[in-house]
Amino acid sequence: MTWTLPEPMLATPVPDPALRPGWASEPKWDGFRALLSVDAGRVLLRSRHGTEMLPAFPEIEAGAAHLPDATALDGELVVWDAAGRLAFEQLQNRLQRRGAGAARAAGEWPAHFVAFDLLRLSGTDTTSWPYRRRRAALESVFAARRLSAPWALCPSTTDPETVREWLTWASVGMEGVLFKRLDSVYEPAVRGWRKYKVRETTEAIVGAVTGSLAVPSSLLLGRYDDGRLQYTGRTTTLARAASGTAAGLLAPARRGHPWTGWSFSAGWGSRETLTVTLVEPELVVEVGVDVARDASGRWRHPARLHRARPDLSPADVPRWTSPPH
Repeated sequence: MTWTLPEPMLATPVPDPALRPGWASEPKWDGFRALLSVDAGRVLLRSRHGTEMLPAFPEIEAGAAHLPDATALDGELVVWDAAGRLAFEQLQNRLQRRGAGAARAAGEWPAHFVAFDLLRLSGTDTTSWPYRRRRAALESVFAARRLSAPWALCPSTTDPETVREWLTWASVGMEGVLFKRLDSVYEPAVRGWRKYKVRETTEAIVGAVTGSLAVPSSLLLGRYDDGRLQYTGRTTTLARAASGTAAGLLAPARRGHPWTGWSFSAGWGSRETLTVTLVEPELVVEVGVDVARDASGRWRHPARLHRARPDLSPADVPRWTSPPH
């Protein structure tokens, strides 16, 4: 019988980062979720949605020779920059490369496969094993094979203090932590794990809206940089009450709006553009954002609107800051 890669097991968001008894925790990486298998010399590297990614990452294919045959891993593809920060945008750029271009990119921005689960080992399907047994076997593979780049073993802990330390790693692009029950089997497509994302509360200026001025659907946010209003991200879709509150505080844009003639992407990495209505950049809002940024420092994921802050002026909003290089 031919063994096929399963769908990945998934996680449900939780609001509390506390590590409960009977659970283990792992860092949550800012990369591409990936499943990898090696079978009689054939290597597969598939995304969460089943897209084959191997042609874009020749270093992963070459490194697969060091794994046991008939073995499959679950993990995260990541790229680190020279400062040791996760560089998601460079990882995204590599997806389109093939052949010689992919080989050059592997030299400039090498990818690593951070393995956090073992789905098959030397022909044995391990998905029915409890997490603690899969984890011990995964550690044994790394030790016995003396695996190094492009392979990395994801840390795992049952110590709450270690989890609290990981939650301070946001400066290098770590998104948060995952929680996995020690006695849980690997269930494809089931949200049996839990995830906690590091978020911060901050302020930004509303420079445009989707929808209409009377019924805004989402807010486009900015911050000032040397007198220029820079676009920093967009909110999630507003609830009806929040939309009504914002509408009562927004004013139509006057001539000379700093974003006149600009276009805005519908999502990070998307080619679709938004239809927006410019507003006078006067209203300050308080939002919750996670740590994911692009190379320019924009929030890669939508911000959650907490509340309007008409008591603050744009001068009270933190300045635009680009990430360190």
